[in-house]
Amino acid sequence: MSAGKMLKQNQGVTSSPKSRLLGFATLLGLVTLFVFAFFLTDPDVRLHPTTGEEIGQFDAVRLLYLHVPMAIIGPYLAPLVGAVASIGYLIKRTPWWDVTAHAAIEVGAIFCGLVLVQGSIWGRPVWNTWWEWGDVRIMTTLILFLMLLGYLALRRVVADEHKQARRSAIVALVAAINLPIINRSVEWWESRTLHQKSTLSELKIEDLTFFTLMMGIVVFLMLFTWLVLHRFRLGWLEKESLKQEALTAIEERRAVAVTNEEETS
Repeated sequence: MSAGKMLKQNQGVTSSPKSRLLGFATLLGLVTLFVFAFFLTDPDVRLHPTTGEEIGQFDAVRLLYLHVPMAIIGPYLAPLVGAVASIGYLIKRTPWWDVTAHAAIEVGAIFCGLVLVQGSIWGRPVWNTWWEWGDVRIMTTLILFLMLLGYLALRRVVADEHKQARRSAIVALVAAINLPIINRSVEWWESRTLHQKSTLSELKIEDLTFFTLMMGIVVFLMLFTWLVLHRFRLGWLEKESLKQEALTAIEERRAVAVTNEEETS
């Protein structure tokens, strides 16, 4: 079923029985994740191999159950979906791909911004600093965030529909170049980052801690899907509304032209 027919059947709303079910499941998952992350899991406390002193992230590790899933979506999954959809538009030149790219990147920009903010909150007790300008992971993520904002700003520029979509697609592809750089930055510039290489390997996560982190990833993927779905439907309705306004304006001009001809004759 096409997006247009789907929205007509739902009388122009962005929800459907399946999306409402997904939304309910996501809300339930978020509540469950919150309980596991902040009440049921243990803090990260380890003993130093030589001194026997307690080390680790302590209660700050609980933020990773939110930070890691959002970091997977914001700086990685969302821009990747936007880039793939942009390629689809450049090949097919159909609005479905354009609206999909716009929806994914808009939601991704929100997640990416939250990753930076939450990372700063987590970094204060762990690194003893809110922000480190020399950290390559932080800076490459910040650059991606600014590029996503630039994409959204470009979408607001008044221009021909296809020209705007083509320019936006190019920006999305340029932003996607940053994805492998963000991912490998801690490997390529080890001396210029405070980030650990891998949360799973560095902390040796297992048992309930591992389960909670995996649950967080699943729940936030559900949230991302729900948000993109509704943003896509809203974007499609906007396009349909603009198309209908254009058709109405054309009909009005035709009616005026016919009236003028009749008056002159």
